[in-house]
Amino acid sequence: MRGLPLGDIRVVELGQLLAGPFCGQLLGDFGAEIIKVEDPGRGDPMRQWGREKPYGRSLWWPVVARNKKSVTCDLRTPEGQDLLIRLVERADVLLENFRPGTLERWGMSPARLHEINPRLVITRVTGFGQSGPYAPRAGYGSIGEAMGGIRHVTGDP
Repeated sequence: MRGLPLGDIRVVELGQLLAGPFCGQLLGDFGAEIIKVEDPGRGDPMRQWGREKPYGRSLWWPVVARNKKSVTCDLRTPEGQDLLIRLVERADVLLENFRPGTLERWGMSPARLHEINPRLVITRVTGFGQSGPYAPRAGYGSIGEAMGGIRHVTGDP
């Protein structure tokens, strides 16, 4: 979006649920072009989230998906990986929130992505980082709240 601070930035957003898409949402709010890659047939689970669904639609989805363009591609297949390569060639930022090792299993490690686009900024959002004893664990807000103790003092045990 012309006139906004990130108006000349293109972001490829991979991942789903909240952490990665929320980052993409914020970048889009500042004008970045966000290309959200979703799994064919399923899409982001945020499309279905929430108890209240006016007209059968999630209230969460329009918020977290605002300012985004969605494409579908199966990153587990060579065809999907080829599409990702074409997107990365013209991107400034890749944003992902898969469990550590997922991109590497698909042959899309940061080293490989930098071969395709050396100026690419790669942002990896995880609950416990890319290495260390908890790295393979899924991380969600409620888990962080429980581990940090805030759940104990603010809610039902």
